[in-house]
Order: sequence, then C-alpha cells, then structure tokens
Amino acid sequence: MNRQRISWLMDMDGVIVREDHLVPGADAFVARLVETNHPFLILTNNSIYTTRDLAARLARLGLDVTPDRIWTSALATAKFLDEQRPDGSAFVIGEAGLTTALYQAGYTLVETDPDYVVLGETRTYSFERISKGIQLIARGARFIATNPDPTGPSPAGPLPATGSVAALISAATGVQPYYIGKPNPLMIRSALRQIDAHSESTVMIGDRMDTDIVAGIEAGLHTVLVLTGISDAAEIERYPFRPDEVLDSVADLLSDDPIEAEEVDIL
Repeated sequence: MNRQRISWLMDMDGVIVREDHLVPGADAFVARLVETNHPFLILTNNSIYTTRDLAARLARLGLDVTPDRIWTSALATAKFLDEQRPDGSAFVIGEAGLTTALYQAGYTLVETDPDYVVLGETRTYSFERISKGIQLIARGARFIATNPDPTGPSPAGPLPATGSVAALISAATGVQPYYIGKPNPLMIRSALRQIDAHSESTVMIGDRMDTDIVAGIEAGLHTVLVLTGISDAAEIERYPFRPDEVLDSVADLLSDDPIEAEEVDIL
C-alpha cells in the first residue's frame, strides 16, 4: 500500500480479543491509532450488545475505546432499513443491541403488520417469537437478518446463532433473508461512511477468510488476515481469493516504524 493517510477497520473477536482476553499487542495498536488520530472502527457481527456494552467489555479487558469506535451488524441493519424505508416498523427477534439501534434510527417496534421481520442474535431464542416471525413473513413482511453466522461460542460449546435460526424460518416460509453483516460488503461500506473513509485508503483486518477477508475484498479494501482467530495459514489455500497480507497478529503492525499522524508506510 502506498504512503498515504490510512483508515482502519478491524474485526473484534479473533483480532482484538480472543476468549475473553486481549490479543497481545492489540491494546498498543489501538492506542497508536488513537494517538495519531487515524480513523478506525472495530467491527462485530454480533447484534446482541449495544456499542456502550461492548466498549465496557473491552474496558474490562484493558482496552479503552469509546462507543463510537465500534460498529455492529445491528447498527448496519438499522442504517440500511432507515435508508430503504425511513420511519418504518419492525418485528424484532433479538436483544438490546438490535432493538436500540432500530429505535434510534426512528423505527417503531410492533407485533402486527410490520414492514420487516428483523432477526438478530439472542442468548435464548423464543419458539413463540420465531413462530410469530414465520407467520408475519407468510403474510408479506420482508425478512432481514443481521448476519449469517450459524453458531456462536459458549463455555459448553457452539450455540445456534442467527444463520441457523434464519434457516429454520426460511424452511418454514420459503423466504430467504437479506443478510446485512459480513460477508456482505454492505456492512463494510456502511462502516466506511461512518468514519468518512474511502475504500482505496482503508485496511480491513480480520481473522476469517469467509467473512472478514472476502467482505474486505468485495468492498475494495486492502485486506490483512491475522492468525489469532479462526483461519490459519493452511486454510488460505482452500479459497479462490487471498488476503493482501498475512500476519501472526495485529502486534506485527507495530514491528516497523511507528505509525505517523499524517502518513503511514507499513504492510
């Protein structure tokens, strides 16, 4: 990447944090971005939590970022729906991160005749609300899902997540959802607009080939795969696309000259 002012998008889990611990060097990397006033956002497909919740979680782990430095699939979903149908209505299967984002976008949360059924992640999916969503979609409500992730982690093992429940609803209705979160490059583009960044001068750092890297490529970003999360070096060869760079972790971005305030010459 040429010397120029660079903006940064980075996934949260697997890049900044892993298993409730900061990735070594992640705090120094983010602190350098703050110090040098480089635009950046930390991204997550998880729609459960508000940005304030996530900022508090990161603070407990030792990383101080303000809520406006975080971009979630819930925020991207609310932004998309506001652009498509301003002041619309939605029946929501999800938690505070999603309902708060929709409310702040001017959406009315309803139980009957919604413009959209919006599915997000929740700790406990309600059979009653899933059934209600199926009935509303069958009556003509549009189907939106925050992200396609089929499972989420838990101490006991994988739990069904948005993608799995979306598949259940699709099987019952014959209607496929429109997914907003990664790998849809729409989420990347909405994040770029949020920090007034351009794709040609933005780096996407991720730990997954099938979400972070492909979304970055399709949005026209310089992509960096770090090996602190899901994907490993051997897995790269299984895909028909490749990241621009592969690093052990974000700490490697600090291994050369310090990031300067107005221009950077790394990667």
